[in-house]
Amino acid sequence: MKKSIYISIFACATLSMFSCKTDSKNNKNLTKEITFTKEGELSLFDLKDSIPNLITKLDIEIADSDYERETGLMYRKSMQKDRGMLFIFSEEAPHSFYMKNTKFPLDIIFINAKNKVVSIQKNAQPLNESSLPSEGPAQYVLEVNAKLTDTWNLKAGDSISFTKM
Repeated sequence: MKKSIYISIFACATLSMFSCKTDSKNNKNLTKEITFTKEGELSLFDLKDSIPNLITKLDIEIADSDYERETGLMYRKSMQKDRGMLFIFSEEAPHSFYMKNTKFPLDIIFINAKNKVVSIQKNAQPLNESSLPSEGPAQYVLEVNAKLTDTWNLKAGDSISFTKM
């Protein structure tokens, strides 16, 4: 009698182990790809003969909170060429960026409080955590796809203007 009880308990335990339904909702990857949200427009200018000449216009996302500035373009797979992310700081100071969790190369443009380009870190490599500092105080930092600053011939002393939506 005891033997049949043990066999029944073993059979029930075995059946329950193999018959439990796995909840497919728990197995799904719950992360959602971050998509671009247009929050403003930015224009880049060079100065020829003291006259500003439009280089290009970009749709921008704006990172102006601590969380947005810390996260930036992390976890995204790519960005269209006519877009960028503008980081806005409360005051002008030396800044340093890195590419942790950023999956595509960027040009990082440091801009002072007078909207002039201070320096450019070109072709910052994905996932690289090396420090990429400005060469002077900056209040704004613009991130665009790598090599665009070469295409535009952007250099220190060029300028920006932007509007928030």
